[in-house]
Amino acid sequence: MAKISPLKASPLRNPGESLHRRLVDVGMDKIIFHYMVIVILLLSAFFIWLPYVTGGQVNPYFWTLLILPFMGFSVARIFQGFREAKKIKLGLMGEKAVGQFLERLRLDGAQVFHDIEGENFNLDHVVIHRSGVYVIETKTMSKSDKHKSVLFYNGKQILRGGQPIQSDALTQVKAASGWLHKQLFESTGKRFNVRGIVVFPGWYVKTTELGRKANVSVLNPLVLPNYIGKAKSQLRDDEVHMCAYHLSRYVRTT
Repeated sequence: MAKISPLKASPLRNPGESLHRRLVDVGMDKIIFHYMVIVILLLSAFFIWLPYVTGGQVNPYFWTLLILPFMGFSVARIFQGFREAKKIKLGLMGEKAVGQFLERLRLDGAQVFHDIEGENFNLDHVVIHRSGVYVIETKTMSKSDKHKSVLFYNGKQILRGGQPIQSDALTQVKAASGWLHKQLFESTGKRFNVRGIVVFPGWYVKTTELGRKANVSVLNPLVLPNYIGKAKSQLRDDEVHMCAYHLSRYVRTT
């Protein structure tokens, strides 16, 4: 008799779940795999040199020169994997931290979703609250201990030390907001305004007047519960639950 899962539907995702899968893939493909390659190559070199050292006639230099490029390639891939894993881990910790801040909004009637897969991208967090529907993009950047951790947002660019940061966060969250607006319209038949928010854990964000009027907000995640919870009501409770129901159906079937 065949066994089936007791779960009728897939569970909702946790914060940073996609990044966690990427971290595992990097660990397996770029670190563990090439580590095993190096071990095999070293063992091969040992058995090639052993007869020569013990007085055999086999010349090991040709085979050693043949092995070295493969070993060098694997070493390079391991270092690349560690650098990539460090970057992914930083992003993962940021998404988990933001997710924990957002969970507080459940006490205020909000519906919170994490790591929703879109079309070749993912939405880090979605909050459906009586004040509206929000798509939240987390950007976790390392910072210097010698300079102030301050970002400036003017409604068009995010600046650090007077220079635009190398990130397409604003473009990403705009695209994600448009995608979610379309998804909700197709599933509910109603149009809901979806607001994009970019958050930078650990950074203080100064926003100009134009930035405050922009369609996308840039914030420190510490202010998210108050920013969303104290905003003017836009949705009725039944609309909040309707949006959450249709979005959860999408998440569980993808």
